[in-house]
Amino acid sequence: MHNMDHYDGETDYMHQEDDWDRDMLLDPAWEKQQRKTFTAWCNSHLRKAGTQIENIEEDFRDGLKLMLLLEVISGERLAKPERGKMRVHKISNVNKALDFIASKGVKLVSIGAEEIVDGNAKMTLGMIWTIILRFAIQDISVEETSAKEGLLLWCQRKTAPYKNVNIQNFHISWKDGLGFCALIHRHRPELIDYAKLRKDDPMTNLNTAFDVAEKYLDIPKMLDAEDIISTLRPDEKAVMTYVSCYYHAFSGKQKAETAANRICKVLAVNQENEQLMEDYEKLATDLLEWIRRTIPWLENRMPENTMQAMQQKLEDFRDYRRLHKPPKVQEKCQLEINFNTLQTKLRLSNRPAFMPSEGKMVSDINNAWGNLEGAEKGYEEWLLNEIRRLERLDHLAEKFRQKAAIHEAWTEGKEEMLQKRDYETASLSEIKALLKKHEAFESDLAAHQDRVEQIAAIAQELNELDYYDSPSVNARCQRICDQWDALGALTQKRSEALQRTEKLLETIDQLYLEFAKRAAPFNNWMEGAMEDLQDTFIVHTIEEIQGLSTAHEQFKATLPEADKERLAILGIHNEIGKIVQTYHVNMAGTNPYTTINPQEINAKWDKVRQLVPQRDQALIEEHARQQNNERLRRQFANQANVIGPWIQNKMEEIGRISIEMHGTLEDQLTHLRQYEKSIVNYKPKIDQLEGDHQLIQEALIFDNKHTNYTMEHIRVGWEQLLTTIARTINEIENQILTRDAKGISQEQLNEFRASFNHFDRKRTGIMEADDFKACLISMGYNLGENEFSRIMSIVDPNRMGVVTFQAFIDFMSRETADTDTADQVMASFKILAGDKNYILADELRRELPPDQADYCIARMAPYTGPDGVPGALDYMSFSTALYGESDL
Repeated sequence: MHNMDHYDGETDYMHQEDDWDRDMLLDPAWEKQQRKTFTAWCNSHLRKAGTQIENIEEDFRDGLKLMLLLEVISGERLAKPERGKMRVHKISNVNKALDFIASKGVKLVSIGAEEIVDGNAKMTLGMIWTIILRFAIQDISVEETSAKEGLLLWCQRKTAPYKNVNIQNFHISWKDGLGFCALIHRHRPELIDYAKLRKDDPMTNLNTAFDVAEKYLDIPKMLDAEDIISTLRPDEKAVMTYVSCYYHAFSGKQKAETAANRICKVLAVNQENEQLMEDYEKLATDLLEWIRRTIPWLENRMPENTMQAMQQKLEDFRDYRRLHKPPKVQEKCQLEINFNTLQTKLRLSNRPAFMPSEGKMVSDINNAWGNLEGAEKGYEEWLLNEIRRLERLDHLAEKFRQKAAIHEAWTEGKEEMLQKRDYETASLSEIKALLKKHEAFESDLAAHQDRVEQIAAIAQELNELDYYDSPSVNARCQRICDQWDALGALTQKRSEALQRTEKLLETIDQLYLEFAKRAAPFNNWMEGAMEDLQDTFIVHTIEEIQGLSTAHEQFKATLPEADKERLAILGIHNEIGKIVQTYHVNMAGTNPYTTINPQEINAKWDKVRQLVPQRDQALIEEHARQQNNERLRRQFANQANVIGPWIQNKMEEIGRISIEMHGTLEDQLTHLRQYEKSIVNYKPKIDQLEGDHQLIQEALIFDNKHTNYTMEHIRVGWEQLLTTIARTINEIENQILTRDAKGISQEQLNEFRASFNHFDRKRTGIMEADDFKACLISMGYNLGENEFSRIMSIVDPNRMGVVTFQAFIDFMSRETADTDTADQVMASFKILAGDKNYILADELRRELPPDQADYCIARMAPYTGPDGVPGALDYMSFSTALYGESDL
């Protein structure tokens, strides 16, 4: 017999398996299951060597296939087997196999080579089970558990999501077949439609799992569905062996997936890094190319001739700064971020650092970017200087053109005019006019001297600033200067000719001058008068229209004096006519000192005379309108000044009635209703005032000095009056209800009112908390802080800090009156119930009116006492709830 020492603590898992029925007894059903399972398990490995076994206790007797099996499952070579047919050769081979098993740290108990060679089924099965344990189960490790416990834990973890599977062992937990199906479905859900499986159909479940495992997972059928179902407790070793094949099939797949994932992860990192490198290279190339294209554009300093072209350059530059450059700034930043990210990723994944292509380092890009910034700064400064220069040139050129055009327009015809000899045949008035006109021209000529000098100076500056159209400017300037010299000579010659006849024409000249001096202010006066007479006006009071009328009368008083001035001016014109007739002077010319003529003066004078009565009529009509507005103001004020105080008096009277104690509450109520009637009867006066107010609004009258009352004041007062009388009547009615309900006498009510009024120090109809406390103390209450807080919670449930008279009466009546209590009502119900602790619905309907009986039945809870009967109602809790001591 082979006896081997226990090799270490790791084979403790086998202790439970050592209890191999050493008396050679084995359950026939278990032995059948083990034979089938172990045979299939051995063949699943032997087929890799191109062989198999048919009979487990016969085919291992010579030790050859046993040694082959161990070589296949261990991957190691055993000692060379004996090929002889003798018993000694067979024992030698079996011992070599058992020695190899022992060398793997397995303790073989009571298993000897002779029993295997003799075909002992029990010992052969035990030996195969030992091999299965060592090579298929021992290395299973799940969450710090191993071997059988590890395999069991693996099964439990994998089947945990399946509610109808509960793996607790390797025998009866697998009888329904769902455990096998769940393991397959958990790892390969496409192989089994788990939802269609039923726990009460183990045969289908087992065969489904066995067939699928054999077809798709390369796990041979090691168990028989009929054997498992018919066996009360399937063989644990057979089940463990079969389940271990599932573990190795799926864990092997998991390892492959893990290995594939690791490779994918490594490849993904490489691919990502390579993509980042490509992105960096492309981004760097694009950015450097953009900088290479942009710098020559920014370094171009070729000026433009026109402002429009330079403005376009500036606009292009602004587009560059606003639209084109910002994305490139972002690209540059992103490039640096990508570079740093890439280097970090390469360092973390133990890859060599990234080295960009020649000239594409971050430093190269920064240098190129610095060159771009330098070119950009100089370009913007040049642009602005050029625009300022062109702006100055455009301004000067336009100024030159404007002044030249004005001067040329002024000089047009001047040479012909100066060369005329019209003074030789002219009349006296014409000569005087020509002389003054010539003097004016000389003044004008002197004034234009500055313009000519300015034109020449501008032309000089345009030449200095290198204006592109300087030749045409110079030619025009020369023409202007030559013409100016000619005008100066002609002016001097004409002046001398005109001065020779000046003394002859002086008289007419003086008359023309006097006419102009007096006609101009008179003309201005008439134009101002016409404007004032036609001016529109807006007034709001009689005083304002009276002021306008007074001013108009004062204006009319000045008309006779103005007419005298008009006649005097016309007299000067007539004097000129007499001189012309006397001296036979030609009167072809006009007055050189003014454009005003006698016809114009007379026409404006007639217009003033026509406008005066129209102004009179407009002032009269406005005066009438203001008188009507004043009447409307007084009409409204007279009523408002009566209604306003009336409302105020009524408010005060109602307040006194509610506070003073004249007569009974019924007397006060009657008095108040009479007040209410008289107030309602006053409504037509309010309506009439509303009508007057509407007339005032339609007349656009916005103020009324005759009254301080507005319609809004009256409306608010009227609404407050109606509200106050209604509220006061309601308070008296509530006091009557309280008095009658509580049995309070009129004398008590008067005493309550007297006490309340005494402590209502502000006469507002409400007592503040401190006043109420003083009132209670005066009536003999011994108040602590808690007691007073309790009372305040009764009289002021809303926590307003004040006590109304109604709340005061309720409190005082509760303190003095004899009212029903919950106990009294409870006693009354007990009488109706015939002295029972509950009451029936029929008894309530018999004793109470129908609506009150239904009210009680709907709100009474069922009686729960031990003496109750079906339908019994709890009148006690109902009575308590009526007085607020519990919820209904």
